[in-house]
Formats: sequence, structure tokens, C-alpha cells
Amino acid sequence: MPTIQHTVVDSPYEPLTLVAVDGVLSRVHMTDQRHRPPEETFGEPDPRPFGEAIRQLDAYFAGGLTEFDLPLHLVGTPFQLRVWEELRRIPYGETRTYGELAEALGNPAASRAVGLANGKNPVSIVVPCHRVIGTGGSLTGYGGGLARKQRLLAFEAGTAEPDGLF
Repeated sequence: MPTIQHTVVDSPYEPLTLVAVDGVLSRVHMTDQRHRPPEETFGEPDPRPFGEAIRQLDAYFAGGLTEFDLPLHLVGTPFQLRVWEELRRIPYGETRTYGELAEALGNPAASRAVGLANGKNPVSIVVPCHRVIGTGGSLTGYGGGLARKQRLLAFEAGTAEPDGLF
């Protein structure tokens, strides 16, 4: 039986709930996030497994970290895992369309499937699903809400400070 623990940390985008499985980060949830599982699945409250994740999140929000380097315990279908890995390849401050991700995965017709997998990303911010946009630059779907997505993209583009206003 795996050990599941969680902690809640402040961020400019409201509190984030971090969840670890056997000491490895497995989920990052925003308040009122779509697909947020019930809190009883978060395990016992214990901040000990999250020191490095908190340090990197703080550095990211301070503008000093552009790429997370954390071990992750991700659970998903093989396709979802491939999409989430491709999300990690999108550089800080850049965006990709769902179609571009589908093409990078070798299946240009899979943009809708990429969108569904993107929406199920369990480690928001760390696995930067906010960097995926619609064709023509439109902001589409984000589990944390479009206002948060817009603020994260503006923050990474250097056009806004993370002030947490939503």
C-alpha cells in the first residue's frame, strides 16, 4: 500500500495542494480546479516530502526558475504520459497549440485527444499545461480557469507580475 501525503502551500495563484506518493510528487492542485479529486484521496497532511518541490515552486514564482527538475509519480494512460512528457518540453515563456503537440507525438490528427490528456494533467504548473493554446493563439480550456492561464502566460512572458488576482 503506497504512502500518500499532502501539504498546502501559498502561491500567487491561490493555495496549491501538493500530493506525494511514497515521497514523490504526484499531483499539484489549484483551488476549484477542474478534475480535482476528493480531498480524502490526498492522504495525511505532512510537509516533509515536499521541501524541494516547494523550493522550486517559490523560485518559479519569484522569476528565478524556468524549468522544474523534480521526480514525478504520474499515473495515466500511456498516451497521457506521452502528452505530459511532451508538455515538459515546451520552453518557459513559449506556447504550443494542441495540433503542434499532436504532430510532435507523431499523430497530427490527435489534437482533441491531446486536449483531453492535457486537461487531465495532475501536476499543473510543474508540467506546464498552461502553455498549450488553441489554433490562432486563442486561450482554450485550463483546469485552473482561463484567468489563471492568462496570468501564468503573462507572467512567463514577462508582461505581468503574479499578483494572484482572479
